[in-house]
Amino acid sequence: MTAIGIHDIELASTHHVLDLAALAATTGVDPDKYRIGLGQDEFSVPAPDEDIVTMGATAALAVLDRNGLEGVRTLLFATESGIDHSKAAGVFVHQLLGLPPQVRVAEIKQACYGGTAAIQAAIGIVQRNPRERVLVIASDVARYALDSPGEPTQGAGAAAILIAADPALIEIEPATGLFSANVDDFWRPNDSSTAIVDGKLSISAYLDAMTGAWDDLAAQGGPAISAINRLIYHQPYTKMARKAQARLAEYTGVELGDAGLAEGAVYNRRLGNAYTASLYAGVASVLDHESGLTGKRLGLFSYGSGSVSEFLTGVVQTGAESRTDHFTSVLDSRVPLSVPEYRELHARALPSDTDVVTPRVTAAPFRFAGIEGRARRYERR
Repeated sequence: MTAIGIHDIELASTHHVLDLAALAATTGVDPDKYRIGLGQDEFSVPAPDEDIVTMGATAALAVLDRNGLEGVRTLLFATESGIDHSKAAGVFVHQLLGLPPQVRVAEIKQACYGGTAAIQAAIGIVQRNPRERVLVIASDVARYALDSPGEPTQGAGAAAILIAADPALIEIEPATGLFSANVDDFWRPNDSSTAIVDGKLSISAYLDAMTGAWDDLAAQGGPAISAINRLIYHQPYTKMARKAQARLAEYTGVELGDAGLAEGAVYNRRLGNAYTASLYAGVASVLDHESGLTGKRLGLFSYGSGSVSEFLTGVVQTGAESRTDHFTSVLDSRVPLSVPEYRELHARALPSDTDVVTPRVTAAPFRFAGIEGRARRYERR
């Protein structure tokens, strides 16, 4: 059987960042509530000319610059921050990247799980024709109401992932564990720009889904917990990964310790919640910050509120050893916001019935230029 999996992965984020210590000082909260209690230090904030398309295109550009276009006939865009009820965000990316017309484009949605759904669909396409490669983009902006419990867990980021045969980074193994249940732990109604979350229920739903998906992985012939060397989790905030690891250790009766958790949290602590990109920011973080992983098995838990989850495994390939951490310099280059500046951006809303031109702020390769005739316009810088 042909090995299929992650051949390359790149991350992108926004022009701005908010330090959670500044938010804590403004709201009178102990900063350790964020730094230790949530495991978060800061979160990315989009400029007026940034959105899921610009972040996704930026990440994808780097992947295509390294790997070329040969064999890429599908672009799958996973997001829960959709910009249109009909048109896929990936169609805008298709134009910005100058992809040929012979590329299918579709958008996939199921909360934070959407990125994994897109990867599994991509694997199926490559299984049918191993000469094809699939570009998966997971891109999101997490927004909650000001002064709400979810506010410090906001964030923004994108992951571009190239799925291919004989992958350079991670071979995804066939066995996978699934668990779905209708749970009102988190959702965003069509008439709301911010999400609604039941924090307590969200934690219990996440952990129940994880053990349910783990049981199904075992039933499908997946590896024993002792055969998994590193575990990486969806991280709405990085402390959640520690909760998940502790629950899985208790559930399996195997001492798992904290191995890999710090390495997998490096980027997420600074990005904030990137929804569909969150798990894969953790994957990139582990590959970039831990050496000697070749031949080691990763366990990946993907969770999307509402809820759908999946436990999958992958084996690290030799190409992963050549990766270096360049994304930290990208995060370091973000422009800090004061709390009043952040709140002004948070309150900004685009008109639905008039044209608008966005100010030029981002230094990224692509920008959201505004709305003309009720249609979104994008530019390559």
